[in-house]
Amino acid sequence: MRKNVFVLVSILLICVHIFAVKLLNPLGPALIPVVPILEKKVPSDVEVVIWRNPEEAIARLVSGEADFAVLPITTAANLYTRGIKISLVAVHEWKVFYLVVAKDAVFEGWKSLKGKEVYTPHGRGQTVDVLMRYFLVREGLKPDEDVKVLYAPPQEIVVLFKTGKVKFAALPEPYATMCLDNGYLALDFQKEWGKVMNLPERLPIAGLFVRKGVGEDEVERIENVLKNSMEWMFKNLEATLSLAEKHLGVSKDVLMDAFERMGFQYVPVELCREEVATFLQKMNELYPEGMPQVPDAGFYGR
Repeated sequence: MRKNVFVLVSILLICVHIFAVKLLNPLGPALIPVVPILEKKVPSDVEVVIWRNPEEAIARLVSGEADFAVLPITTAANLYTRGIKISLVAVHEWKVFYLVVAKDAVFEGWKSLKGKEVYTPHGRGQTVDVLMRYFLVREGLKPDEDVKVLYAPPQEIVVLFKTGKVKFAALPEPYATMCLDNGYLALDFQKEWGKVMNLPERLPIAGLFVRKGVGEDEVERIENVLKNSMEWMFKNLEATLSLAEKHLGVSKDVLMDAFERMGFQYVPVELCREEVATFLQKMNELYPEGMPQVPDAGFYGR
């Protein structure tokens, strides 16, 4: 009898694992809102699968292994225009990018960067890279000529900054906070964007996406799970960041300081569509090599 019960329970557990809804989520700041799901703090049958580079997420979406993914807005827009049938459900990460300056360096506006080097993560075409280039050009500076833009992994930039080898860095949180023992926050990219564009002081950085053809009931279910997870996060912030520490490899104290400068708010697509469209249009104008096409209306509807 006990053997039969054990077999039945094992089968049920396997079925739950197979049929659980998979949500792809990047390793980085956008992981924090789903930590309550990962750590079973909110009831759901959602399995969070962490991806470390966009190719992982693309492969799982294309194969049909997962129907839902948290993606950078710019990455998702490029996937859509390349024929991958996804659509935006909501934006929930709005604030994360800052310019950090060493204590022995001076920043007095963009023009003061002439003749300097600025480090930023990964490679050309990332959101903060495109924004920085835009702001430099507005001030009459030529990126790569007047201001040298260099790229490295964010962890490496932090190490170089702390050793004094980097004086200026455009970084997302929590890496900006990790530099503050040796520098200061000189500029908030979200505020700069809002001021220049006459828009709210925020950027549509990352959001929830769904593969085309998934039923509305399923989409609503995932939305509710994500919203519940974010609600738990805000109500239990210290506990959430303690749990996030082991996933991100960043201390809870740093995450607590950084969280003050992160902007998480669940905004459904119908309430932010124009804001996202404006952002993507501007990205296309500023860096057509990185965003050759602007998504059509299908990007915003299922």
